[in-house]
Amino acid sequence: MKRLAAIVRSLVRHPLEVAVSTILVALVAVTFSQVVFRYVLEASLSWSEELARFLLMWLAALSTAYAMKTGAHFALRFLVDRTPAAAQRLIGTLVAASTALFLAVFAYQSLRFVIEVHDMLAPATRMSMAIPYSSAFVGSTLTLYYVLINWRRENLGQEPE
Repeated sequence: MKRLAAIVRSLVRHPLEVAVSTILVALVAVTFSQVVFRYVLEASLSWSEELARFLLMWLAALSTAYAMKTGAHFALRFLVDRTPAAAQRLIGTLVAASTALFLAVFAYQSLRFVIEVHDMLAPATRMSMAIPYSSAFVGSTLTLYYVLINWRRENLGQEPE
């Protein structure tokens, strides 16, 4: 029972990781079912390709936020590492500020687009197009959050979570 409680606490503490993992499993299941239906049962599913595309959009958006959370994004630091510590902090602040500005504008424009397409329906799944397109807003907002958290942590000298 203690092991189950520990697993539940871990899942609650890491919702982004749970969401990315769940979407990945769903994407594999949908794609595999399409292959089985098409080649084994010789009857294609009309909705699977569209749903897989929407799941991939969400996976990409949330994976971007996860990469920012864990510091897995690519960075060219060979010039920055040769500067004094004060200059490194200034450069880090400028990079974080420009990234945050880009993500804020991107999130705002994504939200405007989601509002515009809320009444459009996807042809096969008949779901509102706001659902797949909101992945850009959610992903950019979460990525912005982690950019700010990482910047704060670096400037206060805190250890990563």
